Amino acid sequence: MARIALIVEFEVRPGCHAALLGVMRAHAAACLADEPGLERFDVLEVMDAEGRPDPSRLMLYEVFRDQAAREAHWAKPRHEATKAAFAPLIQGRSARLCRIGAD
Repeated sequence: MARIALIVEFEVRPGCHAALLGVMRAHAAACLADEPGLERFDVLEVMDAEGRPDPSRLMLYEVFRDQAAREAHWAKPRHEATKAAFAPLIQGRSARLCRIGAD
C-alpha cells in the first residue's frame, strides 16, 4: 500500500501566529505519541524572502503509513478539538492529499 501525505497551508489571522504555532506543535506531538500509523508530522513556518518567518502563513506536513492510518487520525476526538482551537486563529486553509510511492 502507498503511504499518504497531507500538506496543509493556513492563512493566519494577524497577531495569531504564535498561538497557532503552539496549538499545532502540541497537536503534532500528541498525534506522534499516540498514533503508530502516523510516521511524520512537521509544523512548518513559511519564510519570507529575507529568511524570517512569515506571520501570515503556517504549514503542516503529515505522512501516514496508509489510508487506514489517515482515517484513524481524522477519527480521533483530538482532531475535532484541535480544529475548534485553531478555527478562530486562521482566515483560511488549503489542503492537498498526496500518494507517496506506488501500490
